[in-house]
Amino acid sequence: MSLASLSELEHHCRMFLQAVDHADAAHDLNHILRVVKVAKQLAIAENANLAVVVPAAWLHDCVSLPKNHPERHLASTLAGDKAIEFLASIDYSIEHYEAIYHAIQTHSFSANIRPKTLEAKIVQDADRLDALGAVGIARCMQVSGALNRTLYASEDPFCESREPNDSLYSIDHFYKKLLHIAGSFNTASAQLEGKRRETIMRSFLDNLALEV
Repeated sequence: MSLASLSELEHHCRMFLQAVDHADAAHDLNHILRVVKVAKQLAIAENANLAVVVPAAWLHDCVSLPKNHPERHLASTLAGDKAIEFLASIDYSIEHYEAIYHAIQTHSFSANIRPKTLEAKIVQDADRLDALGAVGIARCMQVSGALNRTLYASEDPFCESREPNDSLYSIDHFYKKLLHIAGSFNTASAQLEGKRRETIMRSFLDNLALEV
């Protein structure tokens, strides 16, 4: 894929996404820009097809539903449908549609669909990396604030003697999901970066424990 074609595609995607309603502040255009940046880095490192990875990364959240929405598990499938419709409208090469659709559909945790291609694995890895590290902490708090979750359970803030309940407590989400992400990465490049970002999150929890 030439740099000129890539630049034109990204321009179209940005214009399209500016008119899209985002589920919450943690899944806004800045989230998409970060996922695109990391997906490109991973694609180059892993020798993947940018003609699939780039549009899939840009459009992975073109349909986004709130975390507590009853049809949340369908969001990535709906996003895949909308993405292909958009790509057809700008005459993007039809030969990549199936691979792009698969990459979008499988990126989501809630969809629980295993990625079968390198490109789908990369898009999933890029999206999951954005849930870790400093930005992952910030996004967790954004979502928790929108859902009016309490920061932590007073009697056991760090889930030492109880099952985490992230429908009630923000910090529980670390133990329910976030601290398990690093073990789910598909590519070696993402695994390395995931370990770095998980260390940042564990340091945050250690410091929080000192303060509370």
